[in-house]
Amino acid sequence: MSSAAQEERRSGVQLGSAALLLLLLSLSACSSMDVLVLSNITALNGTTVTIPCTFTSCYKIDLTKFGMNWTYQETKNDTEEKFMHYNRKRMQALPLNRFGDRVVFSGNLDKNDLSITLSDVQLEDEGIYNCYVKNPPDRIQGHGFIQFKVVTEIPPPRDSTIAVAIGASVGGALALLILSMVVVKCLRRHRKQELISEEKMEEEGKLEPEAVAEEGTK
Repeated sequence: MSSAAQEERRSGVQLGSAALLLLLLSLSACSSMDVLVLSNITALNGTTVTIPCTFTSCYKIDLTKFGMNWTYQETKNDTEEKFMHYNRKRMQALPLNRFGDRVVFSGNLDKNDLSITLSDVQLEDEGIYNCYVKNPPDRIQGHGFIQFKVVTEIPPPRDSTIAVAIGASVGGALALLILSMVVVKCLRRHRKQELISEEKMEEEGKLEPEAVAEEGTK
């Protein structure tokens, strides 16, 4: 075999190896997905709140293979209760689930949005919500969890409260300072007027005897 043929064969092997490496890299890059959720959500008792869950994948959703579950657990050590899943090309809540008809699917599968909406939030709804996604040929099941907290009243923002308190203190101090300056200024003016009056009275007292003496000489 000529050197030119050997070189051409070597180049072909290198190109083939590079193509195989790129194929393996592309497959490994698309072997998993990312599930995007809010780690903490606080809701007011009696309100309606949306619990978002979306995912990114290298593959479009194949409705014949796609799988998704929402589960609830009171704490990390408790058993998960499935209350919603993907079934027969649509999302639906399981019958007799803990939320009843208060939970509905509010996402959009075409946009990889698996969000749910919970109405008339109760204190018992507090806990951990898990969003599981399976989208073959992604080989790894995606998972996101949300710590859900329920409060009976909205606490005032700490920063705003502190800012208002500081502003009120500074404003009060400035007002007292200005008032003190005004009082001191008024007292000084009043004292000055008294001194002027006393000086005039003293001058008038000095002039009267002199005037009487002059009249007596005449």
